[in-house]
Amino acid sequence: MSGINKVILVGHLGKDPEVRHLEGNVSVASFPLATSETFNKDGRKVEQTEWHNIVMWRGLADVAAKYLQKGKLVYIEGKLRTRSYEDREGVKRYTTEIVAENFTMLGRKSDFESPGNGEKNKQYRPQQ
Repeated sequence: MSGINKVILVGHLGKDPEVRHLEGNVSVASFPLATSETFNKDGRKVEQTEWHNIVMWRGLADVAAKYLQKGKLVYIEGKLRTRSYEDREGVKRYTTEIVAENFTMLGRKSDFESPGNGEKNKQYRPQQ
């Protein structure tokens, strides 16, 4: 049996998606996503926030760049990927990202409306 690599997150964008275009006009968007949970500690309510690095490719990246903005609530499905890179000093570093496979914008209709745009709770999946 093969393994399962599935991530589901609901959180708020920490900043607007940053979009780059690679060879062959391949789009890639990246942004931080904050997820928070609340729990009781010593009779006090405590909120803990985790930050996740989200990466979207091709058509999904283009849709994210068009509709997602800092602070917006979004549901994301994807998978974990760890990759390595060399920093400016030549030191090998590792980073873990969520590679999104689809997303759904959540929140009030007005959060995502622009003139003529009724895109509330619309799900986006890459074209096959």
